[in-house]
Amino acid sequence: MAGLVSYDIYFVTRRDGQTWDEAMEALEDAAEDSEGIPAHLLEAWDRIVPEARPLLGELDLTDHEHESRELSQSDTGITLSLYGNELSITVPYWHTGDDAAAVLDKVFALASIVERETGLTAYDPQLDRALTEGQPEEAAELMSRIAEDLRSRYGV
Repeated sequence: MAGLVSYDIYFVTRRDGQTWDEAMEALEDAAEDSEGIPAHLLEAWDRIVPEARPLLGELDLTDHEHESRELSQSDTGITLSLYGNELSITVPYWHTGDDAAAVLDKVFALASIVERETGLTAYDPQLDRALTEGQPEEAAELMSRIAEDLRSRYGV
């Protein structure tokens, strides 16, 4: 499920003994049955946005009634999306080196806000673990490597 053009973080409920793959499958199954954004996630969203502003700066907000919400920051490409009952953060593979580290520090901080406000766990499929179990340096190194590889292959 990990993105090919972005570093992705998914927010899941992981039960005792459940693998990450099983938690992601449960999320996908629940998404198929979803009829809009659940009230508790709408309420959490209303708390997340004001907390994200000081962290990310100027935000572009998209609101599609009870179907989806999105906040994005154009300079970094960081996007937090809420579709039905699925929450995720994406950041494009634009960043390398210190820039990647700085951007992923913001991603980790935003993920922490989302975890606190929703009770969900941030899962990093690139490193196959909870975001809190990893180090931002590992994620930054991976992002840098992939961004450099994409640039060398496609000249972007």
